[in-house]
Amino acid sequence: MAGCSCEVEIKDKSERRVLIVLLLINGVMFVAEFIVGWWAQSTALIADAFDMLADAMVYGVGLYAVGRSLLVKAHAARISGVLQVLLGLLVLIDILRRFVVGSEPVSVLMMGMGLIALIANITCLILVSKHREGEVHMRASWIFSKNDVIANLGVILAGGLVAWTGSRLPDLAVGLLVALIVIRGGVLILQDARATRTNHLKQTQQ
Repeated sequence: MAGCSCEVEIKDKSERRVLIVLLLINGVMFVAEFIVGWWAQSTALIADAFDMLADAMVYGVGLYAVGRSLLVKAHAARISGVLQVLLGLLVLIDILRRFVVGSEPVSVLMMGMGLIALIANITCLILVSKHREGEVHMRASWIFSKNDVIANLGVILAGGLVAWTGSRLPDLAVGLLVALIVIRGGVLILQDARATRTNHLKQTQQ
């Protein structure tokens, strides 16, 4: 019907369903990956687990923003970005601690858990792909899912290098890389949210 909000309602419901599934996948994977990462003494796995936690928070904030005004969505994205940066900094602290104290990462657990996380994140990427050109809160979800796939491949590679070299350095290096990816993702979302808010305010003042 002309003038109805049917399209908006369908889009909002679709976004909500996708975000709920993404939230559940990342929440479960955070718990599983953190436990395995701690058991395996793997900085890379723990960093990836915190990346999952950051994403779960992002999706939770995104759920809150669905159906709300553009300014609310920009604010929600900004909160997501801040959380992402903070969790990335926490991972950097853990990497420094393990570099000083030492660790003996278990390569088999790293590669096995990394593969499971990769499958989970590819699933997330497929689910959110049709919303990647949407509003700021959905663009945030796309950026995080894409970064996660890259991080998972890094964890698997690190496990292989640990097994090959017998050194913990590949684990620490990939953990550092994942932490930087997390922080970079948060910065990108903060920039996107700021630009969205600025453009919206300019349009309302015209």
